[in-house]
Amino acid sequence: MAPVMGLKRPAAGAGAAVAQTVTLPAPAVRDAVRAAVRDAEATAQATAPSAARVPAAAAVPAEIARDGVLCLEEVDGRRWSYVVDAAGASVKAKGRASVGAAFKAVPLQSPLPPVEEIMSFIRSYVVPEGFPHSVTPSYVPYMSWRALKHFFGGAMGVFTTRTLLNSVGVSQSKAVPGAVAINWILKDGAGRVGKMLFARQGKKFDYDLKQLRFSGDLLMELGAGIELATAAFPQLFLPMACIANVVKNVAAVTSTSTRTPIYKAYAKGENIGDVTAKGESVGNIADLVSVQYFQLFLFITYKTCIFHLLSPLCYFHIIILYYDFSTVQFLFYSIHNVSFLCCCLFVKLGTGLSILISKSNPSLVTSFAFLSCGYLLSSYHEVRSVVLNTLNRARFTVAVDSFIKTGYVPTLKDGNSQETVFNPPWRHEPVAIGSRFGEAFQEPASFIAIKPLFEDERYIVTYNPTKDKVYALLKDQAKPDDILKAAFHAHVLLHFINASHANLNARRRMNSNRSYQHNPVNMDFLPHIEESCKIVMSSYGVFKKKAREQGWIMSESLLNPGRARLCGVVPQ
Repeated sequence: MAPVMGLKRPAAGAGAAVAQTVTLPAPAVRDAVRAAVRDAEATAQATAPSAARVPAAAAVPAEIARDGVLCLEEVDGRRWSYVVDAAGASVKAKGRASVGAAFKAVPLQSPLPPVEEIMSFIRSYVVPEGFPHSVTPSYVPYMSWRALKHFFGGAMGVFTTRTLLNSVGVSQSKAVPGAVAINWILKDGAGRVGKMLFARQGKKFDYDLKQLRFSGDLLMELGAGIELATAAFPQLFLPMACIANVVKNVAAVTSTSTRTPIYKAYAKGENIGDVTAKGESVGNIADLVSVQYFQLFLFITYKTCIFHLLSPLCYFHIIILYYDFSTVQFLFYSIHNVSFLCCCLFVKLGTGLSILISKSNPSLVTSFAFLSCGYLLSSYHEVRSVVLNTLNRARFTVAVDSFIKTGYVPTLKDGNSQETVFNPPWRHEPVAIGSRFGEAFQEPASFIAIKPLFEDERYIVTYNPTKDKVYALLKDQAKPDDILKAAFHAHVLLHFINASHANLNARRRMNSNRSYQHNPVNMDFLPHIEESCKIVMSSYGVFKKKAREQGWIMSESLLNPGRARLCGVVPQ
């Protein structure tokens, strides 16, 4: 029997407060949303021209206009008050003039002293978010002894590096091995600085571990490419090696930070240590095999054509790729390390690129391209093969979109397989959760009109047309389930906006008169927000139930919301 859901609609001829519940089968959710979109479109078409003629400032209540305070906002313990600024109406932003009154943020506390600012900056790099409440009391002594251990380890590294360089015959004088050791230590030190700076990402390693894992592998290949380029520019070895080490250490942070959660997803019971140990053992075996195999590969290519060994190499890769994607990733990574050492040897011998591009040896570019493609392909399939039962933003988007379109929530396997594992930094994100008030609203009137719709909720959802983004603002009482509901509401509203954009653009082209030409504001999309509230009221519980039935964990929120919270907006 098909599952059902309740949809509240206003009763005909009744007041706005009277509603009737219509029970729909789950596949009819899509039709219900489409009908709601049409109703909202009709309302928007009837009210948009009048909204263009009425200044937004006229909609500001008298008490707001008198006191000027819209709301309070708190970010990391610091508070701001958003007040009405009528003088801001004449200020132009991004080439457009503001309509009616504007608002501005006024800090409620004096700026932090410089010492406190520095300490806050340092804490963001060395302690987890929410410290000390986010960790156990034993965390501080453990990290203190760990820092002391690394202090002595770093000193030992300086001592051994200089001794090793001297023992291999860099020079018999004391100045040359000392200078080389300093250069090598600077290279490693730059890498450690890069690792430390990237560690500030914090909880993103828990939220988007697949995306960060694959991005880290991309950075690893970039670092390997820079290292190989030192063969062409040996005079720039130190700066290029420093840059490569920074990039590769950032990649190492992502690898080590995401390894344990991935192993945890595969462990059943209390065997996480055993699963981790065996996983590292498989990687070490692949590492050793790749080193020996590639050494044989280089030796044979000096005497024979590259294709004599390329065919069995490809067959070997295909066999390993079939059985274990993570193994082949370690294989290609180890081959890169060997190839880098060979390139350094060529530079020292004075042969440089001439040996690498000669007829009897493989091309440096061809070899790097071949190995990089294999490494990234195996890395992509590695992260795609991980099945997690928690909902981060990517998997949550897949689940909600499927529920809105079909009425069903995807299984764990389907939801993970449809997750996007690579998001370019320039990609537009249509939904923002936990944003600041000034990013979401354009003028006070929109907030005043939308606020009553969310009196019983611990969040507020709106759409900013100038940024083409749906914003979910969280109140200070918001809990994990409220954050989950706010994200669900934001995606429902986004579906309304996307479905109506074509009709809105067509209507604007037909109504070219001046009375309709106005800058769009949040309040122009009030009908869509009202309809989305009705849909969410009846369907959010159904979505949670179906998600739990498919094995998704709904008690934990991994949506990585922003830290801004609205204060003084208390649900009734």
